[in-house]
Amino acid sequence: MRIANLYDDLPPKMPREAFKELLHRPGLRLERIVSHGHATPAGEWYDQTEEEWVLLLAGSAGLHIEGEVEPIRLKPGDYLTIPAHCRHRVEWTDPTTATIWLALHYRDQE
Repeated sequence: MRIANLYDDLPPKMPREAFKELLHRPGLRLERIVSHGHATPAGEWYDQTEEEWVLLLAGSAGLHIEGEVEPIRLKPGDYLTIPAHCRHRVEWTDPTTATIWLALHYRDQE
């Protein structure tokens, strides 16, 4: 058994967000995402086949759900579930500090 820490080995500011898979099982994937002022490219949307539960651990972000007027502002401790095929995009993340996300991707069993 090995103890790990989500805050260890944080990548420096990079041109793209950094994704680290923490756990992978059939129908389930857990990853840490580190953003430094990143956003989804203009005009692009995520449209995932899996449900996604996301928790913001550090930093801040604006998450835009298609059809909503304003992005949702996320601060540390905020979490939400994004249903499969719910188009969404990251409008912004904090440019001055690491924004750390924990994302759980899973398939709905119903």
